[in-house]
Amino acid sequence: MGTTDARPSEEEARRRLGQAQERLLAALVAGGEPPAGFDPVRLGAQARSLVAKRRSVVARLRPDAFEASGADFRSDFDAYAASRSAPPPGYRADADDFAAWLVAQGKLKVRRTPLSRWRRRKG
Repeated sequence: MGTTDARPSEEEARRRLGQAQERLLAALVAGGEPPAGFDPVRLGAQARSLVAKRRSVVARLRPDAFEASGADFRSDFDAYAASRSAPPPGYRADADDFAAWLVAQGKLKVRRTPLSRWRRRKG
């Protein structure tokens, strides 16, 4: 009746699971080292697939950035993605950040937003 349970507490197990998930996420989106027990080749393929998905969505959301990058779009986006520790939250933010990256590279001119109609009418 006085046996000691050798298993880790539920709180400790959750903490370790959370750390393992963080390492896996870092390997997938931030170029981190693959966690123990994961095939680095397969993990690399999955990471490249996730960048390709981001790239295709960004091309649809920001056709101006896609056109400005031209034939270099793939290499430009991959360089942009590699320059970040993690993607921003959401595809729209990713697309806007990529466009800002292109502006910094001198490949995209800053768009001037015209005054909205209500401001012009308010006059």
